[in-house]
Amino acid sequence: MVIPERRAAGLSPAVARAAAGALERMKIARVTNLVRTLVDLKQRNVWVYGFEASAPKSYLDLDYTVACALVLGGEGRGLHRLVREACDEVAHIPLYGPVQSLNVSVASAVVLYEAARQRHTQRSP
Repeated sequence: MVIPERRAAGLSPAVARAAAGALERMKIARVTNLVRTLVDLKQRNVWVYGFEASAPKSYLDLDYTVACALVLGGEGRGLHRLVREACDEVAHIPLYGPVQSLNVSVASAVVLYEAARQRHTQRSP
């Protein structure tokens, strides 16, 4: 997990409790410049996928079997312009009914499940 040093929620005891033990199993990097980090990842052959409600493509149209970084925009605000421009693809999670956007933790779970599904399907005979 990559977290920008500024304009991002910190890792607090409340966050650790909500993560139910998963936080202790993750590698976490705090970076001073998220855009520079995304560019560096791309130079290392990592696809950068951004997610925000206004994107034209569905998250189901992306290939998660490749090395990829997932960037989730803030609730309601989406991705910052420079972060969006650093992404190889930008996609949305289709929603039906009056809900306009998902909580970022819920959106993360949806996208991570699809990534895991695709990777599991690729490995299965």
